[in-house]
This record gives sequence, structure tokens and C-alpha cells, in this order.
Amino acid sequence: MDLATLSLFLPACFALNMAPGPNNLLSVSNATRYGYRRACVAGVGRLLAFAGMIALAAAGLAVVLQTSELLFYGIKIVGAGYLLYLAWQLWRANPAAEDAITAPASGLLALARQEFLVAAGNPKAILIFTAFLPQFVDPNRAITPQFMLLGVLFLLLEWIAISAYAYMGLHMRRWFAEPRGKRIFNRCCAGLLSAAASVLLMAKRA
Repeated sequence: MDLATLSLFLPACFALNMAPGPNNLLSVSNATRYGYRRACVAGVGRLLAFAGMIALAAAGLAVVLQTSELLFYGIKIVGAGYLLYLAWQLWRANPAAEDAITAPASGLLALARQEFLVAAGNPKAILIFTAFLPQFVDPNRAITPQFMLLGVLFLLLEWIAISAYAYMGLHMRRWFAEPRGKRIFNRCCAGLLSAAASVLLMAKRA
């Protein structure tokens, strides 16, 4: 893979990583509620989900989602349902009780599982990997090593996006120090997650 291709791929990929979406919104919310470090560590769950999708796309198995309407819509409904569940949890969250939250190891695992499920519950994500990454693969060279290199670069840029959104949430945590402010923020996040679920439900196969 030449430098010209990488110079095109990196900015385009980073724009995709930084685009607002359910996972990035979740990083903001987690940093606001639990702190910067926990939000960043929780992002590992998202990276694992994306790594699995990249591997599937590299193996050519994404065609299953493109050809199986039942599987596509099944995953879509489950993913949207989980986003709505998270929105309901945020809407009902007690801001005063959140101040007393400690950081047990199980809490980190739970947050990472949340990130994983939100990422895995969007069937459009693997279609993005199927449509986006191959554009930067040179068919005249070995395809698998190129695809995996692009996948690793995508994950590295995704980690930067996780850190950036968590940092944004950390500052919001300082701004919303009062329970009333936290309640407003939680409910705004709940509304945005609900909107993301609605968009997911309306998504159609490419």
C-alpha cells in the first residue's frame, strides 16, 4: 500500500470515526457519569466488536447480511431495542445517587459490554466496513494484508475518537456538577439515543 492511498484513507477514516453516533454518544455519557478513565476503558468493548466486524468483512462473510433479509432486520431490531433500553435507563437515572458510584472491576466490564452490544447491534456497521475499506485496497496486491492494515488503522483512529468524546464528557461532568444539570444531560442523551434507535429501525439494506 502506497503513501498516496494512506493519505486519502486516514482523513476519510478519521472523519468516519469522529462522526456522532450511538457509541460516541455513549462515551460522552459514560465520562460524564463515571469519569474519563472508565469511559476510555469501556471503549475496548467497541473496539472488539469492530475488530470482529472487520474480520468478517475481510473473510467475505458480510455477504450474509446483504443476502439474508431476516438476519439483517433481526439484528437491527435487537440493536434498536438495546438503544431504547439504554435511553430508558438514562432517563430514569438518579443524579444524586451517581455521585456515590465507585469504580469496581465489574462496573468496567459492564460498561465495556454496553459498548460492545451497541456496536454489534448495528448491522449497518459491518456494511460500512464492506463498502468503505475495500475502496483503498489495491487489487493487484495481496488483499488480506492490506485489508487488515486498514482495519488496524481504523481501530487506532477509533480509539482516538473514544478518547476525544470521553474528554468532551469529562468537561461536561464539570459543567453539570449539580443534580439538576446531570438530569438534563442524561435526558438529552436519552433523547439522542432514542433518535439513533429510530434511525436504525428505518435503515435499509444497501
